[in-house]
Amino acid sequence: MARKKKNEPVELVYSEPVVQPITETIETNYMPYAMSVIVSRAIPEIDGFKPSHRKLLFTMYKMGLLGGNRTKSANVVGATMKLNPHGDAAIYDTMVRLSRGNEALLHPFVDSKGSFGKQYSRDMAYAAPRYTEVRLDSFCETIFDGIDRDAVDFVPNYDNTMTEPLLLPTKFPNILVSPNLGIAVGMASSICSFNLAEICDGTIELLRRPNTTDEKLLDIVKAPDFSGGAYLVYDRAKMLDIYRTGRGSFTLRARYSYDKENNCIDILQIPYSTSIEQILAKITTLVKDGKLKEVVDFRDEIDLSGFKLTLDLRRGTNPEQLMAKLYRLTPLQDDFSCNFNVLIGSTPRQMGVREILCEWIKFRMDCVKRELSFDLKKKSDKLHLLRGLGKILLDIDKAIKIVRETEKESDVVPRLMEGFRIDQVQAEYVAEIKLRHLNREYIVNRIKDIESLQNEINELRETIEDDLKIRAFIIKELTEIKKKYGQPRRTQIINADEIEEIEIEDTVENYNCRVVLTKEGYFKKITHQSLRGADEQKLKDGDSIAYAFDTDNRAELMFFTDHAQCYRAKVADFDTVKASALGDFLPVKLGFDDGERPIMMHIPDKESANENIIFLFENGKGVRVPASAYETKSNRRRLTGAFSSASPVIAAIWEKEETDILILATDGRGILIKSSLIPQKTTRTAAGVILFTLKKNQKAERAVYGNALGKFENLNKVRKTKIPASGSPVGIPDMDEIQLRIDG
Repeated sequence: MARKKKNEPVELVYSEPVVQPITETIETNYMPYAMSVIVSRAIPEIDGFKPSHRKLLFTMYKMGLLGGNRTKSANVVGATMKLNPHGDAAIYDTMVRLSRGNEALLHPFVDSKGSFGKQYSRDMAYAAPRYTEVRLDSFCETIFDGIDRDAVDFVPNYDNTMTEPLLLPTKFPNILVSPNLGIAVGMASSICSFNLAEICDGTIELLRRPNTTDEKLLDIVKAPDFSGGAYLVYDRAKMLDIYRTGRGSFTLRARYSYDKENNCIDILQIPYSTSIEQILAKITTLVKDGKLKEVVDFRDEIDLSGFKLTLDLRRGTNPEQLMAKLYRLTPLQDDFSCNFNVLIGSTPRQMGVREILCEWIKFRMDCVKRELSFDLKKKSDKLHLLRGLGKILLDIDKAIKIVRETEKESDVVPRLMEGFRIDQVQAEYVAEIKLRHLNREYIVNRIKDIESLQNEINELRETIEDDLKIRAFIIKELTEIKKKYGQPRRTQIINADEIEEIEIEDTVENYNCRVVLTKEGYFKKITHQSLRGADEQKLKDGDSIAYAFDTDNRAELMFFTDHAQCYRAKVADFDTVKASALGDFLPVKLGFDDGERPIMMHIPDKESANENIIFLFENGKGVRVPASAYETKSNRRRLTGAFSSASPVIAAIWEKEETDILILATDGRGILIKSSLIPQKTTRTAAGVILFTLKKNQKAERAVYGNALGKFENLNKVRKTKIPASGSPVGIPDMDEIQLRIDG
């Protein structure tokens, strides 16, 4: 081949670009990948396993590691690659998480020996697979029992050299016992773990009473349970919502003990969703910033005895107050977000706890029926052979004569078939019987076997056809599993309402400021220094100031909304802005529901015990609720059922002392009353009493009070001293200029 000259020009060949619609590109290239990730990688199925988990465990089962001796992890990883061709590192990572040594699961599937890292540590590395040894834990008998009896379907592996199970026939709802986290394409799954004994009890209750409610199920399966223990801050309403929908979050907080002798705090358990490195990094930052002056030193004391993080305290430090500060400022208190996304028949479905258990019951009933059908076929085949043998045993001499007089071995079976009218399978079985078995005892025992087999077959058929018997069978299995493998809860439950909120003043910088809320829901926190230079507030077109208060950065805020909810927040939760900024959009900042808007902002006065909140409604009713009704011991950010939702609210007024209130109707009439005329109700959701007698098709539309009443003239003519009252025409000024409340 001739060599090209050094400077010889090279001819470039260009191909025409292929024009393809974006929809076609997505359909042909992106969608197959997305479906592969969803169906074959990230989302668990009803047996509680992802494909990577299932392939690994099945390989170990076929290697004889259930009840056998341990083998090198490297051997298992290599064997698993026959089913999982995604690399040895990914396989070993999966093994590590399933191991006892990693402590990620309440009930590990892999009995490990060697260093397997820890779930609570990001940097605690596990040893290489050539140094560690594994076998299947005895607990795995609950997930493999029945797999050799046609309990589940098998499919070819990726190169068609062997088969693997589509699912594992788990004898308990592993989907809710083993935690599962996975990120797919366009969706994710985050399933927390529950206590095995509680899940067994809940499933048994559903098997016995399929109409069991979510509320009843919550009484049985009390709350999630994690291998790392810690505390779960229990809010029944939130937990019930998770049980119903499969979405939501709950709070976990670290467990600690105070060593009075050494004046130190030992952190013994931490939330499942965090790590020791995250906690130490945050504590380090707080100490450097001078926000954690109570801590003299802190160190990791994790050893073979277990987890322990020690904080040495400064003399005179209150340990409870310090822990309250740490809960608020560090990952020692963290939220676990739930997203119960499960593959059902290759279709991702978001389900609550009850729905998941119902789907598992369907799955398990199918497995049991298949196992019993397998046993039925085996027994039926054996019965068929014994019946053929029975015909022979009735005339043994004839059988011996046929065999003796047959010249060719190949003709023995056909002649037995002809002589006794039996099929080929029966004849083959008879022909293989040893001569020593042709005695009276053998004959009698085989006849008895026929009778017992027939009874067993009849019983199996009845069970297969009777769902109640199948359910009873599963109940028996679950009861045995609970007795053998059930454990006490590791995560202790503490009620949110029982947690006393400790004020931590020194964690937040304090300074005077003004808070502003507009009618459109924009909130601003402005320092007084900033106000001196710019008194004019920037607002959106058509917006106006609804509330303005002078306060400090450590004050608490309460926001009442038109969805009958109350949101709590700290002034410190908001960033300081200038008057020229729009500020934070409150519905986004506090996570309002769709279409929800604020109707009142207030800073509660802890020293005032006689304050009330007055709610006025479109139907002309009103109610006065004591401010004490909104006090809670827990740090609840949202309070549902803050007031009655029977009629749309038109105003919420914080009453420190008696005040005049002007209520205006859509027909231009109004009444002016003293706030003291409105009866007080102790129940937040009380519908109230009629204040304004409205005409047909009319409704109350707004209330005016405070300094805004100065915009009106001759109000005495509409003043009423008794309720309910009929209104009189009111000369209404430009209402856009009237602010609901401005307290300077």
